[in-house]
Amino acid sequence: MRIDLHAHSRRSDGTDTPSELVEAAGKARLDVVAITDHDNTEGWAEAAEAALTKGIRLVKGVEMTTNCAGSTVHLLGYEFDPEDPTLVAEFARARDMREERVDKILNELRLLGHKISRADVEAAAAGAPIGKPHFNRALVANGLTIPEGTTYKELLKGGQAYVKRTYSVDLADAVRMITEADGKAVVAHPWARRGRDVITPAVLSQLKEVGLAGLEVNHPDHELPDRAELTAMAKELDLAVTGGSDYHGSGKQLPKFALGACKTDVEQYYQLFDCGTPGKITDIDPKC
Repeated sequence: MRIDLHAHSRRSDGTDTPSELVEAAGKARLDVVAITDHDNTEGWAEAAEAALTKGIRLVKGVEMTTNCAGSTVHLLGYEFDPEDPTLVAEFARARDMREERVDKILNELRLLGHKISRADVEAAAAGAPIGKPHFNRALVANGLTIPEGTTYKELLKGGQAYVKRTYSVDLADAVRMITEADGKAVVAHPWARRGRDVITPAVLSQLKEVGLAGLEVNHPDHELPDRAELTAMAKELDLAVTGGSDYHGSGKQLPKFALGACKTDVEQYYQLFDCGTPGKITDIDPKC
């Protein structure tokens, strides 16, 4: 089985609709794909309907931006109750924070001579929570001729127009939230973006105590030696070793982040979701 547990749609900062994401998963010969949009579950229903049509197993998930010792860490949550009041409130806080940053980023861009409006950014977001890639797409749509990724990196991601987040939930608290909502929490790309000094064996041990279920080891931003070290750390704590492409459609470098570029072994998938002995995916359990 070919399993990719990390992909984004237009409901956050991807470029595919949820149904297009599932269709792309089919073309990539995936048996299982997870939709993991940032801080929202709004694409779940559309993706689930498309998955039934295509005969693909959909894992319903989310990616949360958290804080660990002053550093940003992303957390994947899978198959939790989307109506859990604590998570609903947390996603609302994250969205409010994004909204608060919009005008600040726009002001920084105007000071640099890039005159785009809130309406331009909202059009790029198409109803999704506004993130830095949407500013980038708005800039490109308004006449920038340099590649989209260059704009994003040079201006918005730590560059001259960067505006620091004013809020992000504590990592351990986010793990608890996902776990208490009957979901599975997995630290995303733990050693990407200088994360080696943050996600240590000691930190993982503490997170395991509050419910952490897995570690995303197979990711395009992890080199093979890092994957080997992370796998050893995960096995020491009996955490599932997962993998995902972090697919964003055309919004993130292809083919590096293409669907199926990094995958989850079936044995680890079954461990993550407590499915018992690995075998053929059945319809008895929506995850297994």
